[in-house]
Amino acid sequence: MSLRPLTGPSTARRAEQAAERIADLVRGREPGARLGTKNDLRALCGVSVSTFNEALRLLQARGLVTVRPGPGGGLFAAEQSPIVRLGNSVLALDADETTVAEAIRIRDALDPLLIEDALWHASPADIAEMRAIVDEMGRAAEDGDGTGFVRANWRLHHRIAETSRHVLLRSLYASLLDLIESHTLSVLPDGTEPLQPYLRDRHRLHADLVDAIAAHDRAAAARLIREHSPVGAQATS
Repeated sequence: MSLRPLTGPSTARRAEQAAERIADLVRGREPGARLGTKNDLRALCGVSVSTFNEALRLLQARGLVTVRPGPGGGLFAAEQSPIVRLGNSVLALDADETTVAEAIRIRDALDPLLIEDALWHASPADIAEMRAIVDEMGRAAEDGDGTGFVRANWRLHHRIAETSRHVLLRSLYASLLDLIESHTLSVLPDGTEPLQPYLRDRHRLHADLVDAIAAHDRAAAARLIREHSPVGAQATS
C-alpha cells in the first residue's frame, strides 16, 4: 500500500495530524505495547524528520507515548492520562479528572455572576483587551489549535472576571481557572466530530459575548452564557 504525505496549511498542522495518527494507534493498544520504530512511524505518517520530531514532542507532552533507545526500542504506548470531556474536545490531564471536572462545573456556575458584573463595570480599555484575546482565539481556531484556543479562552474569562468589584468572587474564579489550567496537558478532538468547526463556533460565541458586554445588553449576554455552558464537563476514567 502506498502512503501519501500528509498535507496541511502549516508544519505545525502537519505535526498535529501526524500526532493524531499515532494517537489512533495508541488507542488500540495496551499500555506498554510497542508501536514501532521512529522511522517506521514517520513513514506511516508520510512527514519529514523535523515534522515527525514535532509530532513526537506533542505526543510526549500529552503523555501518550514513551521512547526507548537501543535494540528493540522505539515508540511505546504510555499509561493513559485521565481526561475530561468538554464539548467536542477532551482535556488530557496530569491530575484526578474528577477534581478538574468539578472545578469546571463550579466555574460555569459562576460565569453568569461575572458577566453581570462585567455588564456594569467593564471599561473601554477592558473591552479592548477582551477583544484582543478573542482575536487570539480566532487565530487558534483557524489553525485547528485546540490547546492554544482553550488557553486563550481561559485568559478571556479571567479578564472578564477582573472587571468584578467583588473580591471574593474574583479570587474564587481565578483559583478555579488556575487549577484547571495547571493540570491540563493538552486539548484534543474527542473523536466524534472535527475540532476546527467547533472551535470556530466557540470563537463566534465569545466574540458575540464581548460585544454584548460592550453594548450593556443583558438579554444577549444571558442568552450567550446559557449557550456557552449548556452542560457541565464530564470526567472519563
